[in-house]
Amino acid sequence: MRPTEHVLDSAAVAVPGDTEPVPGGQADSVRAGDLVLSPGRDASTRDALSPRIARLAVDLDTRRERDHRDLRIAMPVPARDGSWVVDGWAATRFEPGAVPLTDLVATRAVGAVLHAELARHVPDPVLPHREDRSGWAERVAFGEAPVPVGLGRDGAELLQVLLAHREDTPLGPDQLVHADLAGTVLLDPRGAPVVVDIIPSRRPVLWAEAVLVLDSVLWHEADAAVMDEWATGAAGAAMLRVAIFRLVGDRPADAPACARALTPLLAGLGA
Repeated sequence: MRPTEHVLDSAAVAVPGDTEPVPGGQADSVRAGDLVLSPGRDASTRDALSPRIARLAVDLDTRRERDHRDLRIAMPVPARDGSWVVDGWAATRFEPGAVPLTDLVATRAVGAVLHAELARHVPDPVLPHREDRSGWAERVAFGEAPVPVGLGRDGAELLQVLLAHREDTPLGPDQLVHADLAGTVLLDPRGAPVVVDIIPSRRPVLWAEAVLVLDSVLWHEADAAVMDEWATGAAGAAMLRVAIFRLVGDRPADAPACARALTPLLAGLGA
């Protein structure tokens, strides 16, 4: 997927034809000059959040007491006309010299700091009702939408097991969270973690961390032993809902890989 000339012109890209894939962030994001453009972004959501995220990004970069390794957020950048999304594409500032952060322990720590900052600076996010597949999958996972039909046989069997054991275990208060942390954290040349693409959701922090852990095991070669931490209690309840979220939301869902990753949880359920 490539942004159209209209999108590039709206973003004031100097050389419209000069785009390339970028590491980190969403797999379909592209670099265009000093910007990173990401597709599939909801305009009403970004209009509500991007100004506040931009202010937080500035605050993080300019704090008097900041260390050069403290958290940063890639700056959201509006289009020429002030809009934050053009034909589904949103822009953030490109971070030259940054490399993907692949260590799960470090990424979990980044997530904890990020969510503390979001709770402090964006405590009352107004997120429009999402009709995309991920938003629908979240609602299914939390029992807020009907269970889908049409999954593959393996996926349907695993989904039914998870749904049968889903409970209303409290996961903590809802707040603005990054719902897709795995692969969206870079290290800049000075060693600071940079969150490059916040995918917003209003859910408990524990759920967002469980998304990070499962995604890291499934797709980023994290040690599957970490799943032992997510087999019981509130962590297990969060991981169970994340597994439902992935089975419903991914196209296609890799049910066998998901089942292997969930071995400790499924064993605890007697499944």
